[in-house]
Formats: sequence, C-alpha cells, structure tokens
Amino acid sequence: MASGNTSVTEAELVHEPPGRAPLPRGLVILLGLSAAVITGAGIWAAAWLIGPVFLALVIVISVSPLQSWLLRHGTPRWLAVATLILAVYAILASLFLVIIVSVARLASVVPEYAERADELLGGVRDFLAQLGVDAEQVDSVANSVDLTKLADLLGSLLGTVGGILSNLVFLFSLLLFLSFETTSATARLRVIAADRPRIADALGEFVHGTRSYMVVSTVFGLMVAVLDTIALALLGIPLPVTWGLLSFITNYIPNVGFIIGVIPPALLGLLGGGPGLMLAVIAVYIVFNFVCQSLIQPRFVGNAVGLSSTIAFLALLFWAWLIGALGAILAIPLTLLAKALLVDVDPGARWADALLGVQRPPPRAERKAEKAERKAERAAAKAKAEPKPEAGPDSTQEPEPAEA
Repeated sequence: MASGNTSVTEAELVHEPPGRAPLPRGLVILLGLSAAVITGAGIWAAAWLIGPVFLALVIVISVSPLQSWLLRHGTPRWLAVATLILAVYAILASLFLVIIVSVARLASVVPEYAERADELLGGVRDFLAQLGVDAEQVDSVANSVDLTKLADLLGSLLGTVGGILSNLVFLFSLLLFLSFETTSATARLRVIAADRPRIADALGEFVHGTRSYMVVSTVFGLMVAVLDTIALALLGIPLPVTWGLLSFITNYIPNVGFIIGVIPPALLGLLGGGPGLMLAVIAVYIVFNFVCQSLIQPRFVGNAVGLSSTIAFLALLFWAWLIGALGAILAIPLTLLAKALLVDVDPGARWADALLGVQRPPPRAERKAEKAERKAERAAAKAKAEPKPEAGPDSTQEPEPAEA
C-alpha cells in the first residue's frame, strides 16, 4: 500500500498543474487605468526633468541628419560631432538671446500704453453702465486690469534670468552628451533589432516621425514668422520681430498656437490705433497663421506622423496639463513616443491605429521593399515595351540543301 501511495504521489508530481484562468477583462482594464494614473503622477512630479531631457532629445534627433551628411562626405567623425554640437548650441543661444532682448523691450514698451488703456477701460465702463450693469462690479473689474502690473510682471520675469541660465547650462550639458551618443545610435539599434526587431522598428518610426514633424513645423513656422513680421511692421505695431518670434514658437503648438500668438499684437494694435488696427492685425493673422497652422499644416503633419488633427489637439491638452508649457510645444513628439512604446511594439495593439484617425504609414523596411518592388516592376515593364531587334535575312532563312 505504501508503494501504491508512493506511485500516486510521483504521478501527481509528474503531471503539470492546470493553467490559471485568465483575469476578467474588467479587472485588466482597471489595472491598466491604475498603472496609467501612477505613471502620469510620476511624470507630473518629474516634469522639471522630463521636459528639458526630452527637448534635448528632440533637438538632437532633428539636427542629426547634418552629422550623417558630413560623415557620408568623408568628414572625420570628431569634426562631424563637433559641427553638430556647435549647430545646436548656436540655434539655442540665438533663440535665447532674442527672447531676452524681446522681453526687455516689451517691459519698457508696455507702460507707454497705460494711459490709453485707462481711456479704453473708461469707455467700456460707461458702455456697461448704460446697459444697466452694476457700477461697483464694473469698477472692480476695471481696477483689476492694470498694464503697470503687467510691466512689473515682465520685469520680474526678466529678473529670473539667472535661474533660467542654470537650466540652460543643464540643457547644454544634455545636448553635449546626446550629441556624442548619436555616433553609436545606429549600431545600438542594430543590436536591438537582432533580438527585438519590433522594438527597433518602433524606435526607428519614432525618430522618423519626430524628424518629419519638426521639419514641417519649422518650415511653416519660419514662413509664418517672416510674413507676420513684415505685415506687423507695415501696420506700425511695436516690436514686430518679437511677435514674429512668438509666431514661430507657437507654431509648434498644435491647433491653438495661432490664438496664443495673435493676442499680444492685437492688444497693442487696439491700444495704439484703436479697434480698426486691432481688426487689421487679426485679419493678417487669420490669413497667414490660421490658414497655414490650422488648415494646411495639420494635413502635412498628419501625413508625416500618422496622427489626426483631433488626436493632436487632445495630445496638446494632455501634455500641457501634465508637463506644462514645454509639454504643449512637445505634444506631438511625446505622443509619438507613447505610440511607439505602447502600440507599435505590440502586434496585437495595431487596432489602436484606427483610433488615431490617419492610415498607419508602413515601417521603413516595408517602404524600402515596396520601393524596390515598384522599381523592378517599372524596369520589367520598360524592358517588355521596348521592341526586340529584328534578325537579318541571313539568320532567319535556313540554308538551302546543296544540289547533288
């Protein structure tokens, strides 16, 4: 009996336990939402670090084709890396210098319009009083609007340049290290592709989409900034270069960048020339900024990154709430990274592409294969269409048998 019990025990040890039942779908959804909330809280707490790090990554990704071009043309590797670093530093330093000068000039210009603002507020107060609005409420609202307070705010903003410089040094350090890392990025992607090809493809698509988005946004931003600067200078709006720079920066904010960029010059137009000049400024921005940024550019951005206008707008709201102003500017690249890590690496999550609203662009490997196939088909069709050379009479006629 002991042997029988032993055999039963051994049999039980040999047989594998039955598989566990899958978790209920509702529980899986709740766990996923909980993980998303915890991740979002962590990103929000570390926004001061994540924002500059990701900005440096996007800048290096956008400028790295310069290094690749130099290497293809025989430039030494150290010189290509140094050129890339100098180009990135020059762009950021120029942008930072223009912003500092613009804020300083704006702080000196705003107080000049304080008297005109008081006159306009007095007219609005009288108009509301005629409509029956309580005078005390009107006075409280009017007293809260003071351009001198705005000037003081700009002065304090200018006084915090020392703190900004420390962040700028941190950003420059990140750019330096990331620029050195670009020399081995391709080799690292090959190592990842050997073991996890889907992850390598997803990361490659993220780099390609981010670079395409930055190129499209930069081209449209420069075009709109130049047009706005010229138009505002012709209209006599103060600081036209400042507002052109603002248009360029807000061009990276999807959908609503036009609204953010038009408010300051429109207010200066109202204070300097009345409602007519303000309407002229708004009309100029509608023609240039709204048409380019809200109608034409989203089509190019959607085709380049595979995101619809609605998804881009929702991404703007989400990342601006989570990271801040820098999240609004980097909303599209951040969404592309989240898409690469959550959707592109998982074949079972391809259904989520339908929610993005734009047909999924094929991976680069598939695009290259399709391009080579189309090229081969064109070559075959061309070879088939070309007439074959006709053979001469000597080669077609059989020799006659010799007469006996």
